[in-house]
Amino acid sequence: MADRTAPRRSLLRRLIGALPSLFVVLLLAWAALFLLLAPELPDTDALFADAEQRTVTLLAADDTPLAERAAEGARFLRLDEVAPHLVKAVLAIEDHRFYEHFGVDPRGLLRAAWQNLRAGEVVAGGSTITQQLAKNLFLTPERSWKRKLQELALALWLEARLSKTEILTLYLNRVYLGAGAYGVEAAARRYFGKSAKEVTLAEAALLAGLLKAPSALAPTRDLDAARERAAVVLGRMAELGWITPQQANAARGAPAKLAPETKTDLAGHFLDWVLDDLTEHLGKHGRDLVVRTTLDRRLQLAAQEALRAALAREGAARAVEEGAIVVLDASGAVRAMVGGESYRTSRLNRAANARRQPGSAFKPFLYLAALEKGWTPDSPIEDRPIAIGDWRPENIDGRYRGRVSLADAFALSLNAAAARLIREVGPESVVATARRLGIAAPLPAVPSLALGTAEVSLVELTSAYLPFATGGIRPTVHAVREVRDDRGRTLYRFAPSSRRVIESATAAAMQRLLAAVVERGTGRSARLDDRVVIGKSGTTQSYRDAWFVAAAGELLVGVWVGNDDGRPMQKVTGGDLPARIAREVLRAVPPTAPPAPALARVAPPSAGSPDAREENGLAILLDWVSRTFGGR
Repeated sequence: MADRTAPRRSLLRRLIGALPSLFVVLLLAWAALFLLLAPELPDTDALFADAEQRTVTLLAADDTPLAERAAEGARFLRLDEVAPHLVKAVLAIEDHRFYEHFGVDPRGLLRAAWQNLRAGEVVAGGSTITQQLAKNLFLTPERSWKRKLQELALALWLEARLSKTEILTLYLNRVYLGAGAYGVEAAARRYFGKSAKEVTLAEAALLAGLLKAPSALAPTRDLDAARERAAVVLGRMAELGWITPQQANAARGAPAKLAPETKTDLAGHFLDWVLDDLTEHLGKHGRDLVVRTTLDRRLQLAAQEALRAALAREGAARAVEEGAIVVLDASGAVRAMVGGESYRTSRLNRAANARRQPGSAFKPFLYLAALEKGWTPDSPIEDRPIAIGDWRPENIDGRYRGRVSLADAFALSLNAAAARLIREVGPESVVATARRLGIAAPLPAVPSLALGTAEVSLVELTSAYLPFATGGIRPTVHAVREVRDDRGRTLYRFAPSSRRVIESATAAAMQRLLAAVVERGTGRSARLDDRVVIGKSGTTQSYRDAWFVAAAGELLVGVWVGNDDGRPMQKVTGGDLPARIAREVLRAVPPTAPPAPALARVAPPSAGSPDAREENGLAILLDWVSRTFGGR
């Protein structure tokens, strides 16, 4: 009988015999790739040049200086000058076999490939510290096979030219760690107000954890997420035996805290937001930069004072500790941003980086979807108790008004009517409408979306209201006009763009609905005597969040108040404190149009359609709103 295993053995021997040839082919391919790259490679001595960060000067909209950032710099630290547990933390979470591989870790690549295969998505990476350094020094963030091959070739080149100590030194001094800080020294000073020589184990773990996603995990953006990642780093260090479990537990029990801000920059949250976005788009800058922003000093001061005064006056009594404000103009420029009651005590930007349920402030997207399907402000709808599956929405005052017009239901923010409306319109249509106007957050297509149960940021929600204020036009929201280096070269200049997202007639109908909210509905606290204000309030379950978005003249103001830990407030609604804060911000800017005519103050309607007097008043109001906001 013939031996059937013979062909298999022969094939195996041929494959084994081909390995040397395959290795030679790969080596030649790498050599060819290296020769293509070699002319662009600097002398390695240049890599150790002084790594002091350059100065970024930020200017307001009138080109007056706002602040200088990164001016404190960070000198190049030797490896033996960095706190030992910081070095261990970085190695533990990024490349614990750093001293064992040759720049590329085949074992790590296979392990990452297996984890990704099992998960069905990319959950692990196999890049070594040397590869990451090569990418940071020489390559763009582009994701492609070509860039990956370049990264591999450059990693091998670095390993051939530098010692392990030199590679790790370069990496720790060059890596981006969020909030505009490059290198562990700059990051330690930025977040903790101390040198990287002095950081504690908990602080070291937090810094090392930022390497996964520097901008998203930056503690100035999301301290809780940064601490959760630090706990992962500590666990990995203990798993490797580089610290004891007791040390890991002690560091978790006393997590890193941010140092209090030592400077009193105007609009600190805004500046952090701009710089982080700038770093992501332009990368590390080799020269001093001048950044011309859209911030209006007068509006910024007015917004800061309006929030602080409101919280100082009513915060304690009404159990509300925090708030945020965004001011946009009709061109989409961010004119003011307040990310919290005090930048000195908390650098969390609640305007841009916190997501909360907007409550009824989300209803304009539902009503817009209804108008586009043929409903009108005068269309009747029932405001009676309703159950959709297990969901039984209730009006905030516990009252039901029976048959009302769509305008009345919107002005009084009737939840039962909104639930009926989304059942008629369809949640999918509401999601599509919100997307068209600029909401990018996850939006589940469920009936409760009518009451704003999906979480959004204040910037996102306020930006999506722009088409309501501009007659249907959606401009590009922007905070930077131009970036130049110290040689006068323009690195970036904003190019205005806009598109129509709501038909003119429908936009006018939405303005009518929004005007009724302020004139005779839940937003009466936002009224101004010298101009027309349109807007919408929002209050979430148990009074955890309160919102108001208002527009008048050229300005759109979004306000949120609440507590960071989600504790309920003492019956603070969107038409209450947030509406009054929005009014104070709008008051800071004189009207750009003639004063609005005197309108009859109409009491909130009872069941049924508005009477003739209300219709006439709204017609006059609509005429002025159209002239104020239309055509922009």
